[in-house]
Amino acid sequence: MMDSKLPGDAVTKSAMTEQPITLRVHSITHEADEVYSFDLRPRNDELLPAFTAGAHILLTSPVSGNNYSLVNPQSERHRYLIAVKRDPAGRGGSKHLCDILRPGQTVEVLPPINLFPLAETASLSVFIAGGIGITPIWSMIQRCEAIGGAWRLYYAARAPSGALFRHDLKALELSQPGRVITAFGETRLKLAKIVESLPPDAHVYCCGPISMLEDFTEVTRDLPPEIVHLEYFASKSQPAAGGFYVELKRSGRRLFIPPDKSILQVISDLGIKVPSSCRQGRCGTCETRVLSGIPDHRDVVLSARQKEANKTMMICCSGAKTEELVLDI
Repeated sequence: MMDSKLPGDAVTKSAMTEQPITLRVHSITHEADEVYSFDLRPRNDELLPAFTAGAHILLTSPVSGNNYSLVNPQSERHRYLIAVKRDPAGRGGSKHLCDILRPGQTVEVLPPINLFPLAETASLSVFIAGGIGITPIWSMIQRCEAIGGAWRLYYAARAPSGALFRHDLKALELSQPGRVITAFGETRLKLAKIVESLPPDAHVYCCGPISMLEDFTEVTRDLPPEIVHLEYFASKSQPAAGGFYVELKRSGRRLFIPPDKSILQVISDLGIKVPSSCRQGRCGTCETRVLSGIPDHRDVVLSARQKEANKTMMICCSGAKTEELVLDI
């Protein structure tokens, strides 16, 4: 999900060790072409775990391994609101939610995790979104509005009918013209020009398709990494191949990871429980401390700086560049 930002500096990891929360579907709303929002609420009206703008929740039931950004204001504790784009080519999670799930039914989620936090003290927050990538950014915009923070949005979608929150964004644009710039169809956002126009102390955020994120990474490569933030919704690399050993320091076991399995698969097959969700290196749930050895990082969660430090790794998809890794498991 992230290359240039520093998620480890401001990440809520509590979801890794907590039990799933059962939520009831309060309502389902059609938001844009093939996109539906789901209003999820606790069954007994209790307060939900707090979250911050940019956070996501992980669904464990009725479909497992799917994470969705929270799009409601972080001040709300009575519900989690997510927006889901139906993907016919996906693994089935979005199709199940959009085609089968109905109000009154329940889902199970892990508490919120934030790998894409908002820097609230920035002089200006510049948001770049493509398609469904607007979802974490919409929560950030609402937070900026709540605290009086300056912001600007560049939003690309295939068509106006596919743009989420367009009526709310239009209202915000009318209140302060010039801060919402949209591009539809074949028109593309000029990322280099956007980055060149950033004022001092501004932070820039990007979420969208892999092609947009790769272009964004290229045009921001010379910026200070602490002001650049991005989030991936899909993995951009193939999982690493096995063929190495892993020592589990706390368990006192040494395991061979065969070429056709991940570290997580081998550990799970032995009955050793490790928190995990997406199994694609994009949710951060299986992040594990590395005590020795050099990982072959294949995730989109850790920043470039964190990958160079080799202090943690995502064991669902990453492998080893050395003959052995020693992990804090």
